Amino acid sequence: MKKIWLTLILEVLVVIGVACSNSEGSMKGHDMSDRKEEDMNNHDMSNMDSTNKGEESKKEKLPSTRTTQVKTGKEFTLTAKEATHDFGNGTKLPVWTYDGSVPGSQIRVKQGDKVKVNLKNELSEPVTIHWHGLPVPNSQDGIPGVTMNAVQPGKTFTYEFTASVPGTYWYHSHQDSVNQIDKGLYGTLVVEGKNEEKVDRDYTLVLDEWISSGESSMEGMDHGSMTSEENNNDTDNSTESMDGMNMDMEDDMSMYDLYTINGKSAKNMETLKVAEGDTMKLRLVNAGYISHKIHVHGYEFKIVSTDGQPINNPAIIKDQTVTVAPGERYDVVFKANNSGTSYIESHDDTDAAKNMVAKIVYDNSKKANDKLNPKESLPNVDITKYGKTTNSEFSLDTKFDVEYQMNLGTAMKDNSMVYTINNRTYPNTEPLDVKEGDLVKVTLTNTSKSADHPMHLHGHFFQVLSKNGKPIEGSPLMKDTLNVKPGEEYVVAFKADNPGNWMFHCHDLHHASSGMVTEVKYKGYKASFIPDPNADNKPE
Repeated sequence: MKKIWLTLILEVLVVIGVACSNSEGSMKGHDMSDRKEEDMNNHDMSNMDSTNKGEESKKEKLPSTRTTQVKTGKEFTLTAKEATHDFGNGTKLPVWTYDGSVPGSQIRVKQGDKVKVNLKNELSEPVTIHWHGLPVPNSQDGIPGVTMNAVQPGKTFTYEFTASVPGTYWYHSHQDSVNQIDKGLYGTLVVEGKNEEKVDRDYTLVLDEWISSGESSMEGMDHGSMTSEENNNDTDNSTESMDGMNMDMEDDMSMYDLYTINGKSAKNMETLKVAEGDTMKLRLVNAGYISHKIHVHGYEFKIVSTDGQPINNPAIIKDQTVTVAPGERYDVVFKANNSGTSYIESHDDTDAAKNMVAKIVYDNSKKANDKLNPKESLPNVDITKYGKTTNSEFSLDTKFDVEYQMNLGTAMKDNSMVYTINNRTYPNTEPLDVKEGDLVKVTLTNTSKSADHPMHLHGHFFQVLSKNGKPIEGSPLMKDTLNVKPGEEYVVAFKADNPGNWMFHCHDLHHASSGMVTEVKYKGYKASFIPDPNADNKPE
């Protein structure tokens, strides 16, 4: 009898063990991150009630975002903290902010100012600030593990630099930036030039895209989910060519279903007030990962600068769109001579574009003489042919000290899509080794089938010399971010005049986090910080 009972007990234990084993294996073997909310609701979720209530309780406790402040002076404090943001179309999401607003506070300084910024971290994860486009000392560039250790929760770090180059810039976290920027960790920085032309109204419009479900961008994508272990391997001998493969997934950004200007959707759109005869400046900043075609209704305007750098003799434009790629900035200027309401809107080929809109409203005017028309097909300004040529630092005939070829590609590795520079992924990409004073030429070629690659160089401006083998026809084009479309090739040049270890990467940060990063390394340069293995440094 005892043997029978023992046998029964053993059989029950075996059945329970197999059930537990199968249950654990099924969860580990499937990616649940892209499960739709409605699918989850069809299952028994009773065991998640306490978790969901906790999340709802947390959202309720978060303060609402505030209006973006403009801070002037020479010393500032930016506080990274959480809030709940109302997008104005019925969507409310928990966001990460600098100073409790989306975008974060605008910092306005004057050319030549010695600037001090205290970053106070009140978030649950480490953060940094990178001063996108502004040449700063390498130690102040804000790249965790490359120029500094990430700023831990509850800690403060002080950045110090001289605002030497006037223009429109922006700042953002560079710690796990593909997710932290997606959550709202960015703001704008304006350096007012000593000889800058005065305007009556100066507005900054930050373009961005959001996932209305609130999930992080990396959770919402099937590619770009590489682990650090995968990133530490060269892809030369372990990738599969994308030639002939279905490219539908290569640059699928459809999860971004809510486009905004200054964190607002169309139903709560940003209102820009003007008076008849005002000279108006719009600073267009793309803090997202998708290019946007922006149309200013009803006005003749000039593009006076790109990435903060002036355009020589800009021509008057009307009824053309200005494409602003991820990381880029465009300043446009026009006279307010169209009394009533006029719209500034995106003409992207997507339904989400209808929310990327702002309006110009004249003081004391109730006239509404304009209509939204995001589907209208308009020509786009070709910035490589805009303005007039003049003397510049570089040409295709310049004798360069260093020349590099950068093939920007796409490949499959370990069932994940990766983005490569010369068939390698970061940190195993070949660096650009330079010495101070070198004149450097870089050829950027996009070999991807459908993915754009907006390439951003830290710490330097580069001059665009040619596009697809033809010299630039318009104004000398100085930039820090350049969008390279599939099949395109650009030759760019810069002077190695800012010693350090500098990132050169794609500013579609899904691509950067999946490998499309290299570094410009100055020979003999030694970083002034010691990497902390406990800092959880994530440079992309």
